Amino acid sequence: MDETMTLPFEVKLAAGADMVEGELRRLLDTRPLEGELYRPDRLLKAMRHGVLNGGKRLRPFLVLETAALFEATDDTAALRVAAALECIHCYSLVHDDLPAMDDDDLRRGKPTVHRAFDEAAAILAGDSLLTYAFDIVSAPETALPAEAKITLVNRLARASGMGGMAGGQALDLAAEGSSLSEDEILRLQAMKTGALIRFACEAGAVVGSAQDADIERLGEFGAAIGLAFQLADDLLDLTASSEAMGKATGKDAAAGKATLASLHGIDWTRQQLRGLVAQAEDILEPFGERADTLKQAARFVAERQS
Repeated sequence: MDETMTLPFEVKLAAGADMVEGELRRLLDTRPLEGELYRPDRLLKAMRHGVLNGGKRLRPFLVLETAALFEATDDTAALRVAAALECIHCYSLVHDDLPAMDDDDLRRGKPTVHRAFDEAAAILAGDSLLTYAFDIVSAPETALPAEAKITLVNRLARASGMGGMAGGQALDLAAEGSSLSEDEILRLQAMKTGALIRFACEAGAVVGSAQDADIERLGEFGAAIGLAFQLADDLLDLTASSEAMGKATGKDAAAGKATLASLHGIDWTRQQLRGLVAQAEDILEPFGERADTLKQAARFVAERQS
């Protein structure tokens, strides 16, 4: 048995985060790539501030683990796709924190990019991280067949754009002070939070040359834990301290945002989280023990305290 299978999940997650952090540092080097003219120093520093600031790196971890599930032959390709996804995720956080959006001063316990620099720098840093993600996936250094790259670029664009994460953020802003139905909340959360988590699980399967049916199965797993992630986040917003979270809490209620946790209560939310973990584990059952780490990831998502 692979000895890494017996390690505590938090150790595996931290090891994956270290790998992704190292790759992001290499990608956000001061040296311009072929075709780039120059990397402005202040812009690069703002990008690095928004990306190299810790975090669990859950989404890239899911890319790496699903690629490993299908015994991807090129670990570097999986790592580059994972780093590209983290660039997208971090761009969304940089923009979400802006005064015109969620207006936050702290992210992962540190000043947000617009506070550490200024709003213009934060907007441009987010823009640059978004476009760089597609550069990373499509570049020759990402050693994947052209068809796989096209699939990844297309799926990532749809997961992060108007029909995915960005659209979900638009719905979230529009919902402030409004009463949403449960179906409307589910759609909003599946777009804002779930879309990138689902992509993470599908992407690893694509990197691992999985069959279409298995890519779809991993997408279903990603959808289940994506909803669990958002439910856990909503629960923490109601129950955790700002110090534990590294960002302001209680903001959903203050802004009049409807969440499933606020709609149904804490006990209902915890019960739903247990059900989603069971659903995620059932989806992975055909993969046997090889999927144990992904099952641990589902439990971690639902039970996290920050």
